Amino acid sequence: MLPSRFGSDPTAPRGGENRAAALLLLATLAAIVWANSPWAHSYPAFWGTEVGLRVGDFHAELTVQRLTNDGLMAFFFFAVGLEVKSQFTIGELTDRARAAVPVVAAIAGLMLPAVIFLFFNPSGQDAKAWGVVISTDTAFLIGALAVIAPKYPARLRTFLLTLAVVDDVGALLVIALFYSDHLRALPLVAAALLIGVLTVVRLLPVGRGAAYSVLALALWLALSIGGVHPTLAGVAVALLIPVFTPERQRVEEAVGLIRAFRQSPNSEYARAATRSLRDSISINERLQTAFEPYISYLVLPVFALANAGVHLDRETLSGAVRSPLTWGIIAGLVVGKLVGITGATAIVRATGVGRLAPGLTLRRIAGGAALSGIGFTIALFIVEIAISDPVKQDEARVGVLVASVASFALGWAVFRITDALSPPVAVGATLLRPVDPARDHFRGNPEAPLTLVEYGDYECPFCSRATGSIDEVRAHFGDELRYVWRHLPLERVHPHAMDAARAAEAAGLQGKYFEMGIELFAHQDYLQWQHIYRYADGIGCDIKQFDDDLHSPKVLHRVEDDAQDAELMDLNSTPTFFVNGKRHKGPWDAASLIRALAEERG
Repeated sequence: MLPSRFGSDPTAPRGGENRAAALLLLATLAAIVWANSPWAHSYPAFWGTEVGLRVGDFHAELTVQRLTNDGLMAFFFFAVGLEVKSQFTIGELTDRARAAVPVVAAIAGLMLPAVIFLFFNPSGQDAKAWGVVISTDTAFLIGALAVIAPKYPARLRTFLLTLAVVDDVGALLVIALFYSDHLRALPLVAAALLIGVLTVVRLLPVGRGAAYSVLALALWLALSIGGVHPTLAGVAVALLIPVFTPERQRVEEAVGLIRAFRQSPNSEYARAATRSLRDSISINERLQTAFEPYISYLVLPVFALANAGVHLDRETLSGAVRSPLTWGIIAGLVVGKLVGITGATAIVRATGVGRLAPGLTLRRIAGGAALSGIGFTIALFIVEIAISDPVKQDEARVGVLVASVASFALGWAVFRITDALSPPVAVGATLLRPVDPARDHFRGNPEAPLTLVEYGDYECPFCSRATGSIDEVRAHFGDELRYVWRHLPLERVHPHAMDAARAAEAAGLQGKYFEMGIELFAHQDYLQWQHIYRYADGIGCDIKQFDDDLHSPKVLHRVEDDAQDAELMDLNSTPTFFVNGKRHKGPWDAASLIRALAEERG
């Protein structure tokens, strides 16, 4: 898994993720070279070195490898938990129809590989290692996708990242339910009490960070003593940390403090502005950003270095070739992931249970499903806790490495062949419906050479802020610019957005469309109907006519037409701008929009 995907824009540059995947690959190769070098004896000796802690009569010891797998990897699973919480609360998995496909596909991609593995290893100690084949290594998956570079990968990338969240949930449940033993009641009771205390930390006025840290360490110790794999402490803490989208009131408070600091720079205003900016973003998002570089560039490479050092001598390789354990892992990851994910996607789409994002085809899913057979981080993690025989561990690691290489080659072949036979098209890169002055709401010269189209939401605080930017842009270009507003009411996060859009359309039938928009933006916290009627009256609308128009099919269809166009272009955030029909990527401050329009004019 690659934590840098958290809260990310699918169209944003992915250099950091590629570097993290490259570092993980280098660490893997370094471990293999080390384990097969003239100094091979030092590999198990170093990672088997015991590190102890003594406090009075209490004494605890862990090997360096156990400290890595149980300690450092707790931070990795903490990052996984943050992602899971974010996606289910405010992310892709809140859209049930869109999420149904990757969710079902992920479940099939968890189950079928395990079934295939058990076909090769139906009984005995080797059968306990079925968990090795269930999970995908998202760090390598996204890195491989970047290396192969299929055309227009953004939608597929989002699908795979959504799938990876469910994949991670399944892997965590498997570790908790099937790879924890020798349970002890008293420490587990203590762990349950600690989780209860963690649920109220969010209510503390100050010191929440320190409280989370101390309680997380105590929970890790309780689970470790209780017989549950302690890395799950990271998941438990992450799921209890609140997540929310930025609230307009908090953003405005931060802006006010920054303005005060600008007028009178002093340390008190600086501290207040810093604290306000921090509090306007949820703890979940702040922690994702803070932990990302440490997970990507430290935890995962160290884990790979500690666990990928399989000794590839003739005896190990010949044993792996004859081992059902090795072949079960290869078949489970390579065949199980491809068939499970692709087949489940086809069934869910055909039955109408879910739908794929615009521009995403089954052929693209097949390529991503093939790459999903790259199992590494959690696969090697489960090898260590599911298999006790060092010889069998090496055979399992060989299977994981071979399956990862084979899955990359298979994914590359699928993308190259399908892109050649049926080239994909970009979705949302250009404006779907041309601007029509007779239909669209616009300001400026209807025949202007430059056109700026905004898809927005009257309850979105960022659209409200962008309105000031638009005024500057219009003043800069004058009659050369035509500005167009279209509706994209995000009802999931803005419950009054659809009502506000209908109100603007109803006012527009009396020639007061933009006047109503100004009122709606000015009172975003008060968009109930009693307020909306007052705004209509304030701008001089005939209230009886306004009420009749408000409930007319014409008004509803105007809003729905814009929203449906946005859905077909796969627009999912506001504001979204198009400059002369081309989607604008990047900031939407006045200077950025002016540069984009000037480049188009030039």
